[in-house]
Amino acid sequence: MAATKKFSSLFPLLSLICFVSVFLLLSLSRKASISSSPTHPQVLQFKPIAAANNIDAYATGSDTDASDGYSCDYSDGSWIYDPDARFDRYDSSCKEIFKGWNCIMNNKSNGRDIFKWRWKPRNCDLPPFDPLKFLHTYRDTNIGFVGDSLNRNMFVSLFCTLKRVSGGVKKWRAAGADRGFTFLQYNLTIAYHRTNLLARYGRWSANGNGGKLEALGYKEGYRVDVDIPEGTWEKAPSFHDILIFNTGHWWWAPSKFDPVKSPMLFFEKGLPVIPPVPPDVGLDKVLKHMIQFVEKNMQRGAIKLFRTQSPRHFEGGDWDQGGSCQRLQPLLPEQVEELFSLKNNGTNAEAGLVNQHLFKALKGSKFHILDITRMSEFRADAHPSSAGGKKHDDCMHWCLPGITDTWNDLFVTHLNSLKIGN
Repeated sequence: MAATKKFSSLFPLLSLICFVSVFLLLSLSRKASISSSPTHPQVLQFKPIAAANNIDAYATGSDTDASDGYSCDYSDGSWIYDPDARFDRYDSSCKEIFKGWNCIMNNKSNGRDIFKWRWKPRNCDLPPFDPLKFLHTYRDTNIGFVGDSLNRNMFVSLFCTLKRVSGGVKKWRAAGADRGFTFLQYNLTIAYHRTNLLARYGRWSANGNGGKLEALGYKEGYRVDVDIPEGTWEKAPSFHDILIFNTGHWWWAPSKFDPVKSPMLFFEKGLPVIPPVPPDVGLDKVLKHMIQFVEKNMQRGAIKLFRTQSPRHFEGGDWDQGGSCQRLQPLLPEQVEELFSLKNNGTNAEAGLVNQHLFKALKGSKFHILDITRMSEFRADAHPSSAGGKKHDDCMHWCLPGITDTWNDLFVTHLNSLKIGN
């Protein structure tokens, strides 16, 4: 009886404890369900260079933070292999594919495995773009690729993808382009403007009457006018609504611009730059003037992008020193560091060097950066290699189908985010 009375006296206290416990559990459960879902839907955000307070963040891709629910760092991710993946964007029969890049037709041993690797950003997804939706979205639009053969690599990927879903195509050289096509049903034009240095350049020989360069002992070389765009693309800014640029591979090409036998000799306002400057300083001057030229001549509202440097994967020496790229799978992170670290100053350090100059030049401009460098550094397996039909391994261009298809997924995602932002 005493025990019953004791329990009765404790019952209100026990009830209160149970009620509080249940309330706390429910509260914690509700709180957990909120925190596991983003407060805001994820919106793709690519910031213009002017918005970056720290340009080094652009070099690493760390200026965007997916944790805030608004943006995604597409350079931070990994390649995922899917043995059952099918590639139906286009096939090796697309006639615009340069013969040396057609790794399936050339029987490269891993030619059909290259596209089974999918880039997965750490905190978001990068889905393949829908070509039919792209044609509808960018109806009555002109898109220009300006740069060296790596931009042609990307241009061909885009063309083949669109051609697969839209047959009515007119081939023509828009605004002096090297290659160009209009998809007639949509009045959408894409064009490739070939230029190695962006600036105008050509052979230079000493004048018999002497001059400032002659007085310094120069007899021949290449004249590079840092403030004059090459004629192949000078009309592109006034014609295109969207332009994507690249440069870099030719700036450190001793086989073409031998620093002793045929050096780059830079001219500004028609006069030689004295004292002569090395290629890296010349690159800074060219980027400065070309960015100003584009921003002055493109129509208001046009979209301007600069693609970061595409990495090379020569191992055992450069292309003319027996270098090769025989790997059949993507590199591991530690292998990427070994091949591309600026500290090692290796054969493939070019990508990091070019990007440093690029980020510096674009800071404060109205250009947007398309950062493909990091995701591409892993793909030592995706070059034509010995199947490229050259006397040496091609460890610079990319197989098609291949990684430039992923570049275009990023390109279209970027364009769509800018279009939404407007």
